[in-house]
Amino acid sequence: MASVSVYNMEGKEVGTIELNDAVFGVEVNEHLVHMAVVQQLANNRQGTQKAKTRSEVSGGGRKPWRQKGTGHARQGSTRSPQWKGGGVVFAPVPRDYSFKLNKKEKRAALKSALTSKVQEQKLVVLDELKLDEIKTKKFVNIMKNLNVDKGLVVIADNDLNIVQSAKNVAEVNTTLVNTINVYDIINARTVVLTKDAVARIEEVYA
Repeated sequence: MASVSVYNMEGKEVGTIELNDAVFGVEVNEHLVHMAVVQQLANNRQGTQKAKTRSEVSGGGRKPWRQKGTGHARQGSTRSPQWKGGGVVFAPVPRDYSFKLNKKEKRAALKSALTSKVQEQKLVVLDELKLDEIKTKKFVNIMKNLNVDKGLVVIADNDLNIVQSAKNVAEVNTTLVNTINVYDIINARTVVLTKDAVARIEEVYA
C-alpha cells in the first residue's frame, strides 16, 4: 500500500495514511483514461450547429442562363455552393455526440487517474476541511498553505461553506466523491482529498 502524508489546514504534516492499492495503486491504463476524457467532453457538446445545404437555401429555382453560347461556365442554380448566398457543401446538422462507456471501464479509468496522481506525488490528503463561514479569503489561505494553485478539492459530504467559498477561486474546483470524474482529476495539477473522502472513495471503488 502507498503511504502518503496527511496535512492540516495550516499546511503542517500531522501524520500518514495508507492508501488502498485496489484504488490508488492499480496499473495505469492510459487508453481508458483517454476514452473517459473524450466521452465526458463529447457528452458536454450541445450538437446544435446547423447550416443550410443548396437544397435548403431559398431561391435558385431557375437556371441563370442558357447552357451554351454565353461564354460563361454552365450553371444550373444561383444557390450552388460556389455562388454568393449559395448553400454550404456538407453542411453541419444537429447531432448527438455522446457515447457510452461501460461501468467497468469508467471505474478502471477513475482508478488509473487517481493512481497517476499518487505516482506523480500530486495527491494531498487533509485531515479535515471545515470553515465556520463562507469566506473566500480563508479558503485561498488554505490552498496557499498546501501549495495548491490549480487543483481539485474532493470532499465527502456537501459542505455549503466550502463550496461557496471556493466558487470565486480561479483554477480551483470542488467536487463530491459521488460526482468525481476523470477529466477533473487529469485537468487538475494537484488533487486534494479529505480523509473522509479517501475512506468514501475506497469504500465505493475498492
